[in-house]
Amino acid sequence: MLFTLILKDSKGFTRAFKKGGYAADGNVSAHFFPNRTPYNRLGISVSKKIGGAVERNRAKRIIRAAYRECESELPIGYDIVFSCRAGINGKKSGDIKGFIRKRLIKEINKKSRDKK
Repeated sequence: MLFTLILKDSKGFTRAFKKGGYAADGNVSAHFFPNRTPYNRLGISVSKKIGGAVERNRAKRIIRAAYRECESELPIGYDIVFSCRAGINGKKSGDIKGFIRKRLIKEINKKSRDKK
């Protein structure tokens, strides 16, 4: 990923969940929070409710692939945490790309305009 690092610390996840913006779809939801750095940080949260390890890892791969294709369109300087919902099983990365392009990017831009 070109402009992205992996978000590993629980502080980043908690900050995005509690203080950040939010965009949701039937398959996935995304929380975002400005991190004041020249790169994005990506975190993925998948519950055991999604299924076994195979299903959870597939969901993470689908999200990473969709994010990688839309990365150049996303604003830089955000922590972005994706949370999978039960509808993710059987979906393709194209469905998640549609969510990122139609909802997530618009919400991030809307929040950044509101802060100014």
